[in-house]
Amino acid sequence: MNTGKTRHLFALLVGLALALVVGGARADALPGQPAPAFRLNDTAGRPVSLADFRGRIVVLEWVNHGCPFVRKHYGSGNMQALQKRYVARGVVWLSIQSTHPDHQDYQGPEALAAAMRAAGAAQTATLLDADGTVGRLYGARTTPHMYLVDARGVLAYAGAIDDIRSANPGDVKRANNHVAASLDALLAGSPVPLASTAPYGCSVKYR
Repeated sequence: MNTGKTRHLFALLVGLALALVVGGARADALPGQPAPAFRLNDTAGRPVSLADFRGRIVVLEWVNHGCPFVRKHYGSGNMQALQKRYVARGVVWLSIQSTHPDHQDYQGPEALAAAMRAAGAAQTATLLDADGTVGRLYGARTTPHMYLVDARGVLAYAGAIDDIRSANPGDVKRANNHVAASLDALLAGSPVPLASTAPYGCSVKYR
């Protein structure tokens, strides 16, 4: 085989691989950058856009009630307590389901709304992302995976809800809650303590 052609083919393959890696990295929403715009329907079929809440702090919470890590935070009351505490202070809380409809954990609009009510959740809205477009746009990998958008529309935090990577509800009280610390900082006009952490939980059930 011609050596020159071999080298050219190798260079093309390397370039393609690098492009894929870089492209994949750019798919993730990065702290310090503008939060990607999106528009999804809530469980009642109403369209909700991130732009609707310009000038306010927004929490994005990826949720799947079939996941034991999600059940840890809802079963202990931790997630609902955070929602109630910060929504009362003017924070917008959007819970997003990116589970695809063919997966056993998928909940349709009525079932998902009922599950949130039964849990005593206090989110601003629950949004359906059945094709995974918004989840992939943000690079959401786990349930829960948490994102905080500041009042300027800049992503301020991305990662885990806390620092104990377990599905044990008993660990909630011992954990350092990254979301609470970040929200307290943003509400006080200060930088968040950590802009990003490694998320933990079940994988998001994309198609």
